[in-house]
Amino acid sequence: MPDSRLSSRGLALAISAYGLWGFLPLYFLLLDPSTPVEIVAWRIVLSLVFCVLLLAVTRAFAPFVALLRDRRIMGLSLLAGILIAINWIVYVYGSTNGFVVEAALGYFINPIVSIALGVVFLRERLRVGQWVAVGISVLAVLVLAIGYGQPPWISLALAFSFGFYGYIKNRMGGQVSAVAGLTLETAWLVPVAIVALVAVQLTSGITLGTSGLGHAVLLSLAGIITAVPLLLFAGATRRLPLSVMGFIQYFAPLLQFIFGVAVLLEPMPLERWIGFALVWLALVVLSVEAVVQRRRATRERRALPLETGPVETV
Repeated sequence: MPDSRLSSRGLALAISAYGLWGFLPLYFLLLDPSTPVEIVAWRIVLSLVFCVLLLAVTRAFAPFVALLRDRRIMGLSLLAGILIAINWIVYVYGSTNGFVVEAALGYFINPIVSIALGVVFLRERLRVGQWVAVGISVLAVLVLAIGYGQPPWISLALAFSFGFYGYIKNRMGGQVSAVAGLTLETAWLVPVAIVALVAVQLTSGITLGTSGLGHAVLLSLAGIITAVPLLLFAGATRRLPLSVMGFIQYFAPLLQFIFGVAVLLEPMPLERWIGFALVWLALVVLSVEAVVQRRRATRERRALPLETGPVETV
């Protein structure tokens, strides 16, 4: 019974996290006339403020300060901050300039990119199903490149920036919590964000406080809207198997895709549908392969005591 409650809570947390991420394009569109640069700059500054408040409320400053003395963690957090900043600016640009569908594609192909990074940097060996999924994904990108008339740069930038971000976070290890990690990353970026806000003020002018109360409230929530899904995600990963999280991760780009096609009426010619269909096929192959592999590993673990038991009793 406790396990059932734990899984139900984890499922609710995961769906909430990816649901919030799925509706981010709508949020960014509501921030008009703010530019992507201003939105990301406020997102960085306000995320740091929110994270510091969370550290204070949860009394987690002591372990956080310990991280500041770890040169390796500090270096990796700098790299993670740069990568997530690139991801944010590209995503906000895509969301506010009619490329929501292309942005969604980036997060659909992100799992494939993560697998490729594992092969290149971690020397991981792929199973047959994973090679098939990678091959189908490469074909999908080629089809989409023909359809767009050029490679889907926004999709590729999002997939690779988030893929490398995940790789760096993996190298940081479990000692860095979601809040501590985001605090470090945004702290590195705040000086750049302040310079960006000054540049915006000197050119087009900062929109916070000048575009109505509703706009000011929405923009001031950027830190909370950035940090809350990450915290929900962290809670979900502690309660759900990776295989379940692997399926739910497609919830956000699916919502973004539906929003782009059904609400924003972004064009979807035949070749684009074919490209997306190939991506979805690759994800189905990847998911089925992961489930089969997990079940095989579970059976092997259960069978192991039966095989080694007689030896241990001698």
